[in-house]
Amino acid sequence: METFTEPREFVESTRYLQDRRDTFEALNLRTIDGPLMKLIDGFAMLPHCFTLQSCYGHFLHDPRQDIHSLDPLPSSDIGPVDYRIAYMAFCLENSPRGRALSDTLSQIPADLNLVQFGSADWFWERWPNSYVLQVEPTRYMTKDHAVVDHSEALHIQHIRDLFFRSVKELLERQQSEHCRG
Repeated sequence: METFTEPREFVESTRYLQDRRDTFEALNLRTIDGPLMKLIDGFAMLPHCFTLQSCYGHFLHDPRQDIHSLDPLPSSDIGPVDYRIAYMAFCLENSPRGRALSDTLSQIPADLNLVQFGSADWFWERWPNSYVLQVEPTRYMTKDHAVVDHSEALHIQHIRDLFFRSVKELLERQQSEHCRG
């Protein structure tokens, strides 16, 4: 699945409110990675965005390992690791607050190497004004997983953790601004 294209310009969409309702109704909490639950809930409180999909990122190194494992990588070299990307996909309202959130989201990659901000055709075709933040080595940024050596996987894991901390801080600022009106 292609997970990344350059960010697109906002377009007019009369579907935003209905898409938001439909997405919340279809939300299956059992499919959300545990560490992302509070983020998903927090973004749901903001009227100018909603989360489409997300993944905490999975590091698979043993054929018997559950593909949804959230176990951290061992520190000792374990050979090649299949990294399933960490990402969050959002649909943003074409409004001043939605565009401001897009600008803020687009700044996260400047602070964190291996993070990209863009759009994905698959999301955009279904939800106009959708954007993705992902943690992925640049050479694999159009893929949904990559096989990397152990030391690179450890680095990606570190950046992933910093990434979600940055998203959490961004969300807290957005919630504060929303409460102030």
